[in-house]
Amino acid sequence: MSTVARAGHNSVESIIKSSRTSAKTANAKTATKLLVAMTGKASPAKAAEGDGPVFAYIASLPQPQRDIAERIDGLAAEQISDLRRAVKWGMAYYGVGGGWCFSSGAFVGHVKLMFIRGTELEPEPPVTPVGMGKSARGVELASVDDLDVRLAASWMRQAAAMPFFGGKKR
Repeated sequence: MSTVARAGHNSVESIIKSSRTSAKTANAKTATKLLVAMTGKASPAKAAEGDGPVFAYIASLPQPQRDIAERIDGLAAEQISDLRRAVKWGMAYYGVGGGWCFSSGAFVGHVKLMFIRGTELEPEPPVTPVGMGKSARGVELASVDDLDVRLAASWMRQAAAMPFFGGKKR
């Protein structure tokens, strides 16, 4: 075989090998995207109690979810004295005493603000989340502008008066 023929042969092999590698990489990227799309969560945060883990969770979020989560966290701190924070199930949880009141979870394209005893709030939040229990209700926010601050503050205060998971009623 001539040098030109070998060079051509090697080039074809290189192209085939390169396209196989690209296909594997593309498949790996697709698999990663599918997993994110399946879970929908914007952060892989691990469970931990306290302000620090929640602040780290929020800081890890992409935009615009970070801005939304920061606004929700700030509003919670304004509305509820003795606010407790934790990261549970990859979301920020907020509570008082020994109970939890609501959560803020970042997902692909939005943030969910969910109230654990949402069916007991006035007015009842419109979204019924999948997998959070029969009484959970909330809102899905695609931007900070979607947050009705007055209404969310009211829901937060109501939820703090009736925490869930063994919490004492205020």
